[in-house]
Amino acid sequence: MHAERESSSTRRVKIRRSDAGWRALVFSLCAACLAATLSAQAGRRAHPTSEASSALNVVATRANGATAPITSKDISLFDNGVEQTIKNFAPDLSPARIVLLVDNSLTIRADVEKLEAATREFAYEIYDGDKLLIVGYDNNAEIVSDWTDNAKKIETELKAFRKKGDPHLFDAVLAVVEDALRPLSAQKRAIVVVSDGLDRGSKTNFKQALSALQSLDITVYCVQAQDRTRGAIRRDVPKPRQVIDDLAEGTGGRIFPIDDPRAAANAVCEELRKNRYVLSYLPQSAPYSEARRLLVMGNEGINARAKSMQPP
Repeated sequence: MHAERESSSTRRVKIRRSDAGWRALVFSLCAACLAATLSAQAGRRAHPTSEASSALNVVATRANGATAPITSKDISLFDNGVEQTIKNFAPDLSPARIVLLVDNSLTIRADVEKLEAATREFAYEIYDGDKLLIVGYDNNAEIVSDWTDNAKKIETELKAFRKKGDPHLFDAVLAVVEDALRPLSAQKRAIVVVSDGLDRGSKTNFKQALSALQSLDITVYCVQAQDRTRGAIRRDVPKPRQVIDDLAEGTGGRIFPIDDPRAAANAVCEELRKNRYVLSYLPQSAPYSEARRLLVMGNEGINARAKSMQPP
């Protein structure tokens, strides 16, 4: 297989089949190319007019565990500090497309069996219509199991996990966003990152990876492994724990420990099917040329989460 040829001003991704039978999402990427790509995308985006509505994915639950539907009267939205009028707030019961992005680099503090277990549980917890894509990453991001809901097939293909190389987490996130999830714009999309949050060697920086997720409103859930750096400060790169926290908080997701993968899988799959809503509103006084802070709040007894930022 081969990737389409792109101009030198854009990010280029080659898809190849490795010796292990995986398809690798291999970066041919430099900082200048990425900056040009992001600038070009921003230039092509049609800025909403006063008549155009914006949509926002929201997770909302009742604190007492009741399953009664939540309505717009239970929710408040602030865009850049200005409270907005909510046009519609409806349950999203559609099937999900979930990417499991698994760090299988050499030094992660989890053995292959633990990585397999953290991934396998999702195959048995997804709901009818949901599909999984399993991607392992080290220096490259490689497809372990293509989109499927076949648990037995996934379990067999997980045997291809192996530990080697360095964790290029930010490159892997961007590859998954652009190559796997951007084309599924009409689908409910989420990424489950199985990692301690360490990145070593990516050409993509963390802000660029997070911005790509927020631009497409892709929720990130983190199954967190033990920090292999033990909290050491690293120059020009956020600490692994901070990466995990910011990925989840910045996209409206959650964090789970790697030691209880069944509970993590159950919580994520149930939340995506039963507690996801789509909120639409007409932005008021919103500077579309700038990043905007978003805040979703529930009334008393209502818990609500959404992404924290809308990039320009």
